[in-house]
Amino acid sequence: MKLCFNQATTLENSNLTKDLEYCDKHGYDYIEIRTMDKLPEYLKGKSLNELAEYFNTHHIKPLALNALVFFNNRDEDEYLKIINEFKEMMDIAKSLGVKYVVAVPLVTEQKILKQDIKKSCVKVLKELSDIAEPYGVKIAVEFVGHPQCTVNTFGQAYDIVETVNRENVGLVLDCFHFHAMGSDIEDLKRADGSKIFILHIDDTEDFPIGFLTDEDRVWPGLGAIDLDSILSTLKEIGFADVVSVELFRPEYYKLDAEEAIKIAKETTIKVISKHYSLQLV
Repeated sequence: MKLCFNQATTLENSNLTKDLEYCDKHGYDYIEIRTMDKLPEYLKGKSLNELAEYFNTHHIKPLALNALVFFNNRDEDEYLKIINEFKEMMDIAKSLGVKYVVAVPLVTEQKILKQDIKKSCVKVLKELSDIAEPYGVKIAVEFVGHPQCTVNTFGQAYDIVETVNRENVGLVLDCFHFHAMGSDIEDLKRADGSKIFILHIDDTEDFPIGFLTDEDRVWPGLGAIDLDSILSTLKEIGFADVVSVELFRPEYYKLDAEEAIKIAKETTIKVISKHYSLQLV
């Protein structure tokens, strides 16, 4: 299992340059680059070529661009914007050697029938798959454990990915999102581990299902999620690729960025090492 850092964990107390420096220093293998804010901020003063050169000369590598947001059930103008944004991501991925683009389903107050959600997701993901295929990039769909997300359980997301049935379309399994809307561990047991591309590790305070928000996340192993069940099941179904630590905890943003990155690694290793060996540098 390889170790990755998701930039949300230092969203308000760091930038891409610092995250790369500290993650490389502390032995992370990969980083998920936030395309909504951290990458544009970086590109105000530096170039993609400079970023690519950094990855060429350091241990740490780019795992994913995070994220293409709200890709399904959009009107025609919004849909075209999604497609164009994804094409731009392909150029970035090619320049940097990125393996995945994380795709997040629509979050909305509008009530949409599940059959219409699935139909839209499948249609868009097939088109994105066609666009990504020549670049060798895979699409990792991340269901969001919130009542207003159109795809909010593992079972629902896995059904969509199975229907798409493309080698370059799979899932992000975020432990927080799995817990937050009560995803069924039996659905995970029946899954093909090769269709899970990225594991997001985190934990949460013990609030009722449906009430949890990203700010409730805590360091892995310090909360209410049954991480051992999730991890042991993932191992049983053959997943053993990359674990990426991702939190959105406001009080953690008050920490020094390097300290947060160190704690993220220490708590992740403590939880993961019960089930997997980590290839640490």
